[in-house]
Amino acid sequence: MTIKIILGSQWGDEGKGKLTDILCPEAQLCARAAGGHNAGHSIVANGVSYSFHLLPSGFVNPKCMNFIGSGVVFHVPSFFKELKELEEKGLPSVQDRILVSDRVQIDLDLHIAVDGLEEEELGAKSVGTTRRGLGPSFAGLQRAVTNTVVKKRGIGPAYSTKAARSGIRLSEVFNAELFESKLRRLADGYRKRYGDLLKYSVEDELARFNEYRPLLAKFAVDGVSFMRSAQESGTNIIVEGANALMLDIEYGSYPYVTSSNTTLAGIIGGLTLNPKNITETIGVVKAYTTRVGHGAFKTEDLGEVLRLVEDADVDDLVVVKYSTSINYYTALNLTKLDVLDTFETIKIAVGYKVDGQELDSYPADLDILDRAEVIYHEMPGWQKPTTNAKSYYDLPKQAREYIEFIENFVGVKIKWIGTGPDREAMIKRA
Repeated sequence: MTIKIILGSQWGDEGKGKLTDILCPEAQLCARAAGGHNAGHSIVANGVSYSFHLLPSGFVNPKCMNFIGSGVVFHVPSFFKELKELEEKGLPSVQDRILVSDRVQIDLDLHIAVDGLEEEELGAKSVGTTRRGLGPSFAGLQRAVTNTVVKKRGIGPAYSTKAARSGIRLSEVFNAELFESKLRRLADGYRKRYGDLLKYSVEDELARFNEYRPLLAKFAVDGVSFMRSAQESGTNIIVEGANALMLDIEYGSYPYVTSSNTTLAGIIGGLTLNPKNITETIGVVKAYTTRVGHGAFKTEDLGEVLRLVEDADVDDLVVVKYSTSINYYTALNLTKLDVLDTFETIKIAVGYKVDGQELDSYPADLDILDRAEVIYHEMPGWQKPTTNAKSYYDLPKQAREYIEFIENFVGVKIKWIGTGPDREAMIKRA
């Protein structure tokens, strides 16, 4: 039996789905532990592009079962929509290869309606964890807010009601009377707060769940029993993390984080894994540092660097080392190395200092972070294409030196190196 856990080590968008896809042929079970349909994995297999948000990406392997664990917030319409899309793209036995813990919290359309209102209330202080914008080229507490329309997914409000013990679990959906009473109570509470600003119909949601209820029955299982059985029977398991360490509710750049536990601890709790059974914990590291959403962010964003200077990039190893101290990675997957192929100089953040004194780690206090000066280490770029490299020693010497610098600084071996978007553009080191 193997249990391999794949986690984002920075702010998300590291390319976790590709490694999941590569490792899934070895697995009989692919599982999600936390987050909701705000996650996003794109996989290209056999010339077909698949997008996964709420569903685990193990569907691409026709012999792989998939499981949504108890720590996830579960948006039912998205669940059925994604299943339908996978069926239409020709994946086999889709309806028979997914189970859902009956302890998942339901992410209601009510939560989605409220999500937009809460962000409006916050205004300039909105968290916006799924927004993307270009930040200032150097330190700045608040990321720029883009003008794009952001689709709300209700993740934060769903986790809020979970913590307040007023949320609805999948198991409660099957008790129609209980479901209705809890839904009406939630909606009444939100309506008292937002009044006519809340555009939502309880009756419409109840009608939808009357249709969903019989369809959901075949997918719901006791997640604790299911995962215990999977581990005791020697099942090879791949766990794909959602979001990333720096978006974790406990250890991320709070309050600019998501609402779930994205760490190794969140994975263990969300799936009731026996820690002794975990064989590999893989941190996925983008070769340059950007962040999804807006919030505290010290080093230059690649997009800003490309626009302004076009001769240097930044990889924030302070963040990666901090992430490693929480998730205890046994191996790293460095992705998107090819993006740096044209850079003359590579700038690497190796420390933060305030008032001349270097900080021990990534600080919890964002005021300290905002005042911090970044300590950079510069290395020569390689200015040669890496996309055709098939082995480690096919890479340019300067690229190998960059990789080995990361390994030595973080203290974890880089086992996989991504050199392009294709599935085959992944070097595996012995």
